[in-house]
Amino acid sequence: MIKIEKVKKEFKKLDKNKKKNKFFAVNDISLEIKNGEIVGILGPNGAGKTTLLRMIGGIMEPTTGKITYDNKSFKINELEIKKEIAYLSGNTKIYKSISPYELLKMCLEFYDYPEDYEKRIKEISKVLELDNFLYNKIENLSTGQTQRVNIARCLIHDPKYYILDEATSGLDIISSQIILDFIKSEKERGKTVIYSTHYMEEAENICDTVYMVNKGKIIATGTPKEIKSETKTTNLRDSFFKLIGGLKNEE
Repeated sequence: MIKIEKVKKEFKKLDKNKKKNKFFAVNDISLEIKNGEIVGILGPNGAGKTTLLRMIGGIMEPTTGKITYDNKSFKINELEIKKEIAYLSGNTKIYKSISPYELLKMCLEFYDYPEDYEKRIKEISKVLELDNFLYNKIENLSTGQTQRVNIARCLIHDPKYYILDEATSGLDIISSQIILDFIKSEKERGKTVIYSTHYMEEAENICDTVYMVNKGKIIATGTPKEIKSETKTTNLRDSFFKLIGGLKNEE
């Protein structure tokens, strides 16, 4: 279980008079992510989703609050926990001058993977349908193919936890579906997936639990069915707008 307790992240920004003002990108958020479930962190761009995921993944330290993995403090057990994590952000860069095969082999060596490298690469290639471009240079791949390689890089060491930030953003329908099918298959293997997106329809189809975030705060928690029932709506997109009081309140 991942437990996030009263986490805040403070930043400073300049106003029009070049004066520094403090603001919280994440403001007093608490949540629990049970092992073996898909948890959606939903909200518009700028809601605080990426900042929250960076703190959960250990890339960024909270200003205040605590994050634990299976009752282990991230701060004290950082290296041990990071070996169990796969983190994918929307702007992750990978080497373009090598092939997916070379990248995956390099990652296996980095993680000191104890089993057969070739067997593992074949397994991952099959799951994410990389076979047709496994030996092509990454710089020659499409956006969707590159994103699949990026996810392959994340899962190559067989982590326990996946933290996926906008994994399908900007992808075509086929690449998006391959990634969503992968997420569901990993859940069946007992993996835990934290999935951040502003595509409400995707989350509605794959998430066990949803946390809706707006302006750094959680505004709703529950299963997609529970949130739709509580807001008396038929889809999560309408649920979100009802919770924030409509689009005009965001302007």
